Amino acid sequence: MRGDLVEAGPPGGNRRNVPAPVEPRTVPALRDSYGVGTYGVADLQQEEGTDLAGAIRRFIGIALKWRKLILATAGAFCVLAAVYCFLATPLYSATVRIQIDREAGKIVEGGVTSPTEIGGLEFQKTQHELLRSRAMSERVVAAMGLDQAPDFVSTKSSIIGAILGLFSFGGSDTDGVDAQDAKEAADLRRAVSRVRNNVTIKPLAGSRLVDITYTDPSRSRAAAVANAYADAYVASNLDRRFEANSYAKVFLEDQLKQLKIRLEESEKAMLAFAEQENMVQTSDQQSIAETNLAAANAALGVLISGRIQAEQAWKQVEETPSTSLPQLLNNKVIEGLRIQRNDLKRDYEEKLETFKPSYPVMMEISNKIAAVDKQIAAEIDTVKRSLQASYDTSLRQEEQMQARIGELTAEVLELQKKSIRYSILKREVESNRSLYNNLLQRYKEVDVAGGVGTNNIFIVDRAAVPISASHPQFLKIIAIALVAGLIIGFGAAYLIEMLDDRVRTPDDVERSVGLPMLGLVPASAFPEGLLSDLGNPRSPVAEAYRSLATSLQFSTEHGLPRSIVVTSGGPAEGKSSTAIALARHFAVTGKTVLLVDADMRRPSLHDKLGHANAVGLSNYLTGMCPIQDVIQDTDVANLWMIASGPLPPNAADILGGTHIYSLISVALEMFDLVIIDSPPMLGLADAQLLGAAASATIFVVGSGQARRGLVRSALARLQMARATPLGIVLTKYDARSSSYGYGYGYGHNYGYGHDASHYSYGHAPDSGRAPAAKAPGTDTSVAA
Repeated sequence: MRGDLVEAGPPGGNRRNVPAPVEPRTVPALRDSYGVGTYGVADLQQEEGTDLAGAIRRFIGIALKWRKLILATAGAFCVLAAVYCFLATPLYSATVRIQIDREAGKIVEGGVTSPTEIGGLEFQKTQHELLRSRAMSERVVAAMGLDQAPDFVSTKSSIIGAILGLFSFGGSDTDGVDAQDAKEAADLRRAVSRVRNNVTIKPLAGSRLVDITYTDPSRSRAAAVANAYADAYVASNLDRRFEANSYAKVFLEDQLKQLKIRLEESEKAMLAFAEQENMVQTSDQQSIAETNLAAANAALGVLISGRIQAEQAWKQVEETPSTSLPQLLNNKVIEGLRIQRNDLKRDYEEKLETFKPSYPVMMEISNKIAAVDKQIAAEIDTVKRSLQASYDTSLRQEEQMQARIGELTAEVLELQKKSIRYSILKREVESNRSLYNNLLQRYKEVDVAGGVGTNNIFIVDRAAVPISASHPQFLKIIAIALVAGLIIGFGAAYLIEMLDDRVRTPDDVERSVGLPMLGLVPASAFPEGLLSDLGNPRSPVAEAYRSLATSLQFSTEHGLPRSIVVTSGGPAEGKSSTAIALARHFAVTGKTVLLVDADMRRPSLHDKLGHANAVGLSNYLTGMCPIQDVIQDTDVANLWMIASGPLPPNAADILGGTHIYSLISVALEMFDLVIIDSPPMLGLADAQLLGAAASATIFVVGSGQARRGLVRSALARLQMARATPLGIVLTKYDARSSSYGYGYGYGHNYGYGHDASHYSYGHAPDSGRAPAAKAPGTDTSVAA
């Protein structure tokens, strides 16, 4: 509740009743001692950095914002391309098609000496590089004599060449020959370089066909050079084959001479060895020796068997006294004697029955029996001696045979040693003879194949004289220039956008400083003055400041701060206009508002409101007059102002005292709201001192004026002074030049018609006056 009205104002100036001071009220604390925190900017930046749709929207926005630059760049490129098309010399292209087979047809089997490619792809790539080689261009130039054609090797003289020619010194007459040779060499290099640069090799995918295209300003020469290029390639391929055959012939001749000498030497060595060892019929002698050895081994086996049998028979007879041995029983003599004895024995036994043993007959028979026994014993002894003799003979024969086998074995071993040496010499002779015969056969084949013109290159279609020019292609060049211009234009726009650190849009504000956007004020020229434009409710500026005022009522948990400092980072960013617009808006809604011009360096409020600046804030802060003498009336009801007053030499020292706190305290006892227009931050301390004394600070940023670093630095200084920046007001915003979707075509014209209900947000037409008084306890908030 306000007290009674008292008369106040500078002597001789605009004086008007102002609310009288009442008992001090407790002002709620509205700020944190060290400012506010971020406003979700980190999450916003992270989301924009990772969101593909956001990146696409940003690119589209940049393209729309810099569309004039992009279109101008594209247009310039198209114009340059069109000029180039009209000024360029027409070029004609002739194409000859050839077929490259991997192998040539073989007329003589084995006569090809050039290496065969293993893989088809590697072979084709090799041939394509050979076609692009400098040697091919030199062959074409030499075949057609292009280095002797003046129109082909002539070069246009340049300004730089003419200037350099002025400083060249004339040579002596003896240098004429060298100069002529140098000129011919230069012409040859230019001709070769031109042919090589103008020829194009294009393989047809999936086939062995290759197109050779030559481009030249002359139609006929284009076709002639293209055909000559194909012919030169065919001839070059044949030359490579002939060179390979010639090299092979020389190589084979040298190898044949060496092999012939080696063959003769090996044959002589084999013959000398055969004569030395008497091995004329080496194979027959070897066969006889081996046969004799085999026969001796067989006879030895028989002798050993006979000796074993004789030995067993002799030992059996020698060791056994019985006469029943098979060797004795089989003897006819012993068998006859035994039969005779048996007869005498039987006769003796028969007569023994009659006669006594002493009987002469009996004695005679007994003597006969004894004589027979003696004969049998002698015969047995004879048999034994014959068996022993047989055994001894078999043993001697076995020993002799073994000795013979030893001799034969030594003879065979010696013969085998000689045969091995002989075989070595013989194999060397045969090997040398085989190599010599093979190389001789190869030499004959290469000699025959060298005269056969086989080739694996065929000309499929010869080049014809072109009818129409292949360059310049107007539509293609224009299309390429248009695309290149659009890309370069967009690249330039994107580069400018990235390098430009000025704050232009609300997104720039929130990404740069981390404070919320309180309001967005469009750019306006104010042709009839600021107050006149604010008095029009249909004005976008008036709507913007009404939206700002509404935001301020929700900026803190206690509602609208009672003392507000309006500052900016630099001059001419719209802070004074913002202070006037906010003061006027809250005054129109019924609040008593005091507008203080604290910019004691470049004051402007008195000019914009049409008041004098003879007495003002500087007078009060220096103690020269009370507050009632510096308050001035305005044309807006419920709005008073304090001008800056005379400009002091030390504004920061005056603001740094306690008088500014006293001013705000006394003013809040007299008014509902105090709005202070502060100087810009720059390098000054005025705004910091004012922000520390007031409840809140509004930071004004001019779109396209302030830079991000300056804004951050200014806000950091405010927070170091324990000021409370509520948020950012972006002024002078031009939605048409922005790449973002902000604008006023809809938001500030919606609902405006030709009837009486066209005033938005519940405001009536501003008559410049507000209700004269209000009931105690009336809510002073503004309807949204």
